[in-house]
Amino acid sequence: MNALDFISSKQLHLGGIDSPSWNLGAQDTGNMIIKATGGGAYKYADILKARLGVSLDKEDEMNCLVAGANFLLKAIRHEAFTHMEGRKEFVQIDQHDLFPFLLVNIGSGVSIIKVDGEGKFQRISGTNVGGGTYWGLGRLLTKCKSFDELLELSQKGDNSNIDMLVGDIYGGMDYSKFGLSASTIASSFGKIISKSEELMDYRPEDISLSLLRMISYNIGQISYLNALRYDLKRIFFGGFFIRGHAYTMDTISFAVHFWSKGQAQAMFLRHEGFLGALGAFMSYEKHGLDDLMAHQLVERFPMGAPYVGGKIHGPPLHDLNEKISWMEKFIQKGTEITAPVPMAPPGTTGMGGFERPSSRGISLRSDSSATLNIGVLHLVPSLEVFPLLADPKKYEPNTIDLLDHSELEYWFTVLSEHMPDLVDKAVASEGGTDDAKRRGEAFAHAFSAHLARLMEEPAAYGKFGLANLLELREECLREFQFRDAYITIKQRENEASLAVLPDLLLELDGMDEEGRLLTLIEGVLAANIFDWGSRACVDLYLKGTIIEIYRMSRKKMHRPWRVDDFDMFKERMSRHREKPSYKRALLFVDNSGADIVLGMLPLARELLRRGTEVILVGNSLPALNDVTANELPEIVAEAAKHCDILRKAAEAGGLLFDAMVDIEDELKENVTSVPLMVVENGCGGPCIDFRQVSSELAAVAKDADLIILEGMGRALHTNLNARFGCDALKLAMVKNQRLAEKLFGGNIYDCLCRFEPVDKV
Repeated sequence: MNALDFISSKQLHLGGIDSPSWNLGAQDTGNMIIKATGGGAYKYADILKARLGVSLDKEDEMNCLVAGANFLLKAIRHEAFTHMEGRKEFVQIDQHDLFPFLLVNIGSGVSIIKVDGEGKFQRISGTNVGGGTYWGLGRLLTKCKSFDELLELSQKGDNSNIDMLVGDIYGGMDYSKFGLSASTIASSFGKIISKSEELMDYRPEDISLSLLRMISYNIGQISYLNALRYDLKRIFFGGFFIRGHAYTMDTISFAVHFWSKGQAQAMFLRHEGFLGALGAFMSYEKHGLDDLMAHQLVERFPMGAPYVGGKIHGPPLHDLNEKISWMEKFIQKGTEITAPVPMAPPGTTGMGGFERPSSRGISLRSDSSATLNIGVLHLVPSLEVFPLLADPKKYEPNTIDLLDHSELEYWFTVLSEHMPDLVDKAVASEGGTDDAKRRGEAFAHAFSAHLARLMEEPAAYGKFGLANLLELREECLREFQFRDAYITIKQRENEASLAVLPDLLLELDGMDEEGRLLTLIEGVLAANIFDWGSRACVDLYLKGTIIEIYRMSRKKMHRPWRVDDFDMFKERMSRHREKPSYKRALLFVDNSGADIVLGMLPLARELLRRGTEVILVGNSLPALNDVTANELPEIVAEAAKHCDILRKAAEAGGLLFDAMVDIEDELKENVTSVPLMVVENGCGGPCIDFRQVSSELAAVAKDADLIILEGMGRALHTNLNARFGCDALKLAMVKNQRLAEKLFGGNIYDCLCRFEPVDKV
C-alpha cells in the first residue's frame, strides 16, 4: 500500500507530475493498460485498478523471463559476467552463438529453464528451496524485518560456528582422498546437533550466512547437474534472490565450479532484475525491436533518481532545475550523493561449503547498491559496426582497462584535477551568467559523484575503459546543457592557425616529394601537442601563443620517434608512379586549431595531390577542443582560399561551390579533382569505438584502403591494438608521462608513427 500511495502522490502512472500529459490536464486513466507479469500481476490487479485506474495486461511469466534474457544477451555488450572470489569479469557473448543455454531464475522458488532460441524453451527442473526459503527461515531465526537486512547480516557472519565442517569430523584435517578440504561444509547447521545452546545463544549473523551458503550451494549444484544432463555450457543466474549480492554470486559460482571440476562457470546478468519487465515490454506487437543489434544501443548514465544513504528518495529527476536543486540541497547538508557500500569486516571465515576463496586482499562485500546503477538505454538505429575492422568479434577499443584499480585511481586524480579548469571553460562558453555558474557547479558535483561511485565499485557501470569514462564526462556536461565548453577557444585557435597556413603551404611546395612527406608527418605530430584534455599541454598554453608552441614542437621533431614506421609508410606511398597508391583515405582528425589546420589538412592536401580521395572524419558532438564534423566545412572553406588543390577537391566533394570558377574552362582542359569530403563518426567523446560508428561513415569506409588515426584519444587511449582490413597509420604525440611509460617505456612528448599494412596484419 505504501508503494501505491507513493505512485499516486507523484502521479508516476501518468508519467509524473512534470510530464506533458499532467501539465495539459490529460489525466484520464480510464483506458490505461500496462503490461505486467509474475504472480503480482494477478494478486494486485484489482487494487491497481481501484486505486490508480490502471488495468494490467498479463503476460506469461516464463515467456517474459526468457524474452527478457534473450534481449539483454543479444542487445547489451558485456551484459554477462562471472563472479569469483569477489572479482567480476565480463564475458562477451556472441549473439550468433547464444543458444542453447540454461536460465536459472531464483525467486521465492527456483525455475530452471533450457532456452533453445527465440520463443523456444522448456522448464526442465526447479526446486522449492529458493529465495523464499532463505527469507522465511531467516525471518524466523533472526527476527530480521527485511530481505536486505538479512543479507547485510550475512556480511558479518562466521558459518563455522553453525555448520559442521570436514575438519570438525577429521580432527581439523582435510579428507584428501576425495579432495575435501577441512573448510568444506559436511552438514549445514550440523554443528548445532552436538551443542546445548538455544537459538538466542547463536549470533544472527552466523545463522544468516549459514542459511545463505546452504541454499546457494544447493541451487548451484542442482543447476550444474541439469546443465550436465543436457550438455549445456552456459548457465545464467537471475532473480530477486541474487540482487547483485557478492556473497550470493560467489557461493553459487563456487558450487558450479566445484561440482563441474572447473569445467563450467556460473554467469550473471547486469540487469537481471529486469528480465520479466523487459519480456513483458517485448510482448507488444509493434515494439520494433525484433532485429535489434548490440551496436544500435547506447547505455548512458544520467543523474537519475535522488539516491542518498543507499536509498531512493523520490521519482526520477527529469527537469534540469530539479536536478540542480537536489544536488545543492544535499551538498549544503554535507551529504554524499552516492552512498558508501558496507564492507565486510576483516578476519571473517571463508565461504565454507567448498574451498575458502582467496580474497587477494579484496574484501567481499554486498553489491546491492550496484544494482541501482542502471543506465538509460538509447536506441540509435543509425549506428553500425565499422566495416573495415579485421575481426569485429575480437575488437576491444580500450587500451586502458579501468577495472585495474591503480589505473582507475590515477585517472580519477587526473580528471578531478582537471575539473576546475573544465568548469571555467564551460561557464565561459555560456557567457559566464549566474545560470551557467550554477549549472557548472552542478556538473562538477554530478561528475564527481560518478567518479566516486566508480572508485567504490569499478564495475558499477559495466565493463568500463578509459574511453567510456571520458565520454561519461562529456555526457554529463551535455546533461547540464553545456553543448560545447571549448567553442570560444576553438574559434580563436582556428583563426590563428589559418592566418599562418599560407606560409606553411608555400614552404611545403618548395620541397621534393619525399622531403615533403616527412615534413607533413612531423607537422601532424607537432600539431597534435594542442590538447586541452592534457594537463601538460594546458601548462604550455600559459607560456606562449599557439603559433609559438607549434614552432617549438616542430623543432623538436627528431627521429627516430618512440614508434617509428615512417620509412615503411613512405615506401608504400611511393609504390606506384603511374597511379595513386591509395584510392580513398579516411582521416580521423583530433583537435581544432593547429592540429587540424597545420597538421591534418596539409597531409590531406598531399594525398589529394597524389590522386587519393580524402574523407575527413570528425566528431558528431563536441568533446573538449576536438573538431566536429559540423565545423570542418568552414575550416576547409577558409583554407581553400589559399590553395587551389584544397579548393578544387572541396568543390568536387560538395563542401563548397565557388561561383568565380569558370566550370567550362576546367572541362575544356579536362581537369578533374579527386574529392575532399567530410563525415561524422557517430561519437560524442574524445575516443572512438569502431563497434558503433555512424552509418554515413560505415558507407564511405567500404571503398577506403587507408585509415589514418590521429591523436591520443583515437590512436592511443583506444585502437592502439586494433587491426583493420586495410592499411592503417596511427599518429599521436604522447602527452601523459604515465601513459608513455606504460605503453612504450618512454617519456612525455614521445611520438607514435605506427604503420600497419594490411598484408602484415
